[in-house]
Amino acid sequence: MQLTKTDLKDFLEEKYEQYNRIDFIHSDPVSIPHQFDKKEDIEIAGFITATIAWGQRVTIINNAKKLMKLMDNSPHEFVLHAKAKELKRFDNFVHRTFNNVDAMFFIKSLQNIYQHHGGLQKVFTPVLPANDDKNNQCIIAITQFREIFFSIPHPSRTGKHVSNPSENSSAKRLCMYLRWMVRNDKRGVDFGLWNNKNFNASHLMCPLDVHSGNVARKLGLLKRTQNDWKAVTELTDNLKRYSASDPVKYDFALFGLGVFEGF
Repeated sequence: MQLTKTDLKDFLEEKYEQYNRIDFIHSDPVSIPHQFDKKEDIEIAGFITATIAWGQRVTIINNAKKLMKLMDNSPHEFVLHAKAKELKRFDNFVHRTFNNVDAMFFIKSLQNIYQHHGGLQKVFTPVLPANDDKNNQCIIAITQFREIFFSIPHPSRTGKHVSNPSENSSAKRLCMYLRWMVRNDKRGVDFGLWNNKNFNASHLMCPLDVHSGNVARKLGLLKRTQNDWKAVTELTDNLKRYSASDPVKYDFALFGLGVFEGF
């Protein structure tokens, strides 16, 4: 699809407006953290839901609801106080390759994060190296988070469920989670709980999957054929031409075009 820069911006803006609406929440995994009002419940529910957000969306939502129910629909309280007896509740849980072993470790690690590291927002807030150009906040934030998340003894199999962009993974689910937590456009979909001058919408990277990748290539926003971190960087850099302060807003457009319109 060949469009001028002006026409493409208008098209992206139109689709952003169309799909960034609370009307679409009920059919999206973001509906799970929207069940809560407490900040810590939202960020924990969002993180766990984003972790299992691959496959059919109905299945993702149903299994995320099961996980919330296993945590008494009070994820922060459960994470803070869960002991071995409570963790046995997850014995029969499975979502694709994410199973009970993974679920139990996630609770243990989140407990460590909230008891000893100040919570998810704190561990995702990028600590920038000296003389850093401040263009790498997102990858620094994810890398920093992974180091703390796996700082306690963990099953080797669980590592695959927390992507590592430093190894060129697209980290789609983590980028999506950060979009939920950081973007603050007051439209009712993204929460904007973590928005600050050191880590805001301008630093986010666009979630990239099969749908958004295919649409981006058709629109001339992405040339790289692999859906990896190099492609994420290329796509986000191109989206910054249309909105430097909030390039990831166009994730709504790319996703909506791919999923709802078969673009």
